Amino acid sequence: MGTPAFAVASLDALVQAGCNIVGVITAPDKPAGRGMKLTESAVKKYAMEKGLHILQPEKLKNPAFLEALQNLHADLQIVVAFRMLPEVVWNMPPMGTINLHGSLLPAYRGAAPINWAIINGEKETGVTTFKLQHQIDTGNILLQEKILINDDETAGELHDVMKEVGAKLLIKTIKGLAENSIKEVLQQNENISKAQQHAPKIFTETCKIDWTKPADEIYNLTRGLSPFPAAFTFLQNKLLKIYKAKKEICLHNAEPGSCKSDGKTYLKFACADGYIYALDVQMEGKKRMLIEDFLRGFRLNPEGSKDDKQCEEK
Repeated sequence: MGTPAFAVASLDALVQAGCNIVGVITAPDKPAGRGMKLTESAVKKYAMEKGLHILQPEKLKNPAFLEALQNLHADLQIVVAFRMLPEVVWNMPPMGTINLHGSLLPAYRGAAPINWAIINGEKETGVTTFKLQHQIDTGNILLQEKILINDDETAGELHDVMKEVGAKLLIKTIKGLAENSIKEVLQQNENISKAQQHAPKIFTETCKIDWTKPADEIYNLTRGLSPFPAAFTFLQNKLLKIYKAKKEICLHNAEPGSCKSDGKTYLKFACADGYIYALDVQMEGKKRMLIEDFLRGFRLNPEGSKDDKQCEEK
């Protein structure tokens, strides 16, 4: 059970491992693009290539879907980046239903664990396989694998690493369950900080940069939201998305959010304790581009502020 590209890596690992995939459940086709043409999910496209049996229920409690699911006689259900399941679904197979989650549970339960781990400046995260139960992301842990987060790593880059590590952990979990060699472990919340407790869905207000914040926080926000949905600010009353940045810690007297540029090679915004350099941007209505290309077609007032002399990159 899965929908996006993240889930394809796990489905492919199952196929390559020789598992008997009796069915693939994914989201219904949805209109997309300028022509609003019906588009299949990444999981459906892969399943079609492999000739796998596909179910695309609108509602998971639909009697016809439940009957079709029951008729698959699955021993085990596997969920990777899918929607919340009703008990009648996750409790159906004799071996239950397991989920692959993009964090070291119980930390970062919720819809966007990859984003929030980077936004909060974590140095490591990981993947967890666990048994589904009533409350979301709270079931007994089966296996976990840690993943280090590099200082300049984006959510997109971590996503690509995590989907491969997660796929391998999933295969290890299934083999362990088949051999009855895995001991389920209750989730313990005692050592989880308040910031780590939830990884809620990302909304527009989350993406707007607050330039009164320290450089580290803003830098982590840009990494944690890149490439989608992307952190943004406003430049000359137009929305500007920042996909890649670098930070500069320094003393200055510039107003938070004010920008400086030589008009050719750099564009930086003042924050609480330094500057954030925008390196990869997209202005509303324009294509995404590197800052040098952006500045060629966008008029900015050159500057030569004495504040720059006090800056040291750290």
